[in-house]
Amino acid sequence: MSAKSPLLVQANDFFFSGLHIAGNTSNPVGSKVTSVTVAQLPGLNTLGIALARVDYGPWGINPSHTHPRASEILTVLEGSLFVGFVTSNPENRLITKILQKGDVFTFPVGLVHFQQNVGDGNAVAIAALSSQNPGVITISNAVFGSNAPIASDILTKSFQLDKNIVDQLQAKF
Repeated sequence: MSAKSPLLVQANDFFFSGLHIAGNTSNPVGSKVTSVTVAQLPGLNTLGIALARVDYGPWGINPSHTHPRASEILTVLEGSLFVGFVTSNPENRLITKILQKGDVFTFPVGLVHFQQNVGDGNAVAIAALSSQNPGVITISNAVFGSNAPIASDILTKSFQLDKNIVDQLQAKF
């Protein structure tokens, strides 16, 4: 995307409305992310920041994912979340915490992380990210739902699974 001439920018290039609206969590994972990146807010171009609202239905999850170009800081606005990330190879240590309203947790750039609502009510969080275009790679979608599919013999060896299991997982994504 090319930068807009400073002479042509308007207030709406620096404005986004809608983070007060709850996301629809009626989906298989029970969460909805409303992103505010440079794609939604052109004024973020070159600023190195982005934002997202994450809504969680009861026991909903934001599945294991990574941001290849950003660290994330998450603030819980409502509810309780179980959050965690996995350190890099070879340790692959799982670091977790249960967060309450007002708590903040950070996820280092590129590390696989997740959140789960651990309550019977809805939960809401705001995530700030250190890139105007942080990217997101949802692990299950990327591995089992790639376009074109990763060959099942590669996935059966990688995950040490039976081919039927790999085929079932690929069918879900």
